[in-house]
Amino acid sequence: MRFILSGIVFGFILVKSEVVSWFRIQEMFRFDSIHMYGIIGLAVMVGMIATMLIKKWNVKDVNGDPISIKEKDNSKTKNYIIGGTIFGLGWGLTGACPGPMYALIGSGYLIFLIPTLSAIFGALAYGYLKPNLPH
Repeated sequence: MRFILSGIVFGFILVKSEVVSWFRIQEMFRFDSIHMYGIIGLAVMVGMIATMLIKKWNVKDVNGDPISIKEKDNSKTKNYIIGGTIFGLGWGLTGACPGPMYALIGSGYLIFLIPTLSAIFGALAYGYLKPNLPH
């Protein structure tokens, strides 16, 4: 139940901060506003600080197991660039990042059921085709 409540609160924050706003996303991709870049930059900073603190204090997960953060495999940089480009194109075309799409649906923008279902189908297709893809 706490995870559902956390998700609802997070979705509320996304809506109120206008992160899910199609207009804000288009402003970002057109370099017309710094709003989204500020939010993304803040998220990166919070992630960096959280990762540093997890490593420094040897934080444990909810089961009491130590959280281990593996070093990034730099041999897959090409894959990251290709995947990030596909992700960015989808974000630009739909006007929504995958996470906030659920908040948009919850806010009544039911048109976002189409990209959400498409993203789910794409993930299922990848899972099915993964053994045959070059990794």
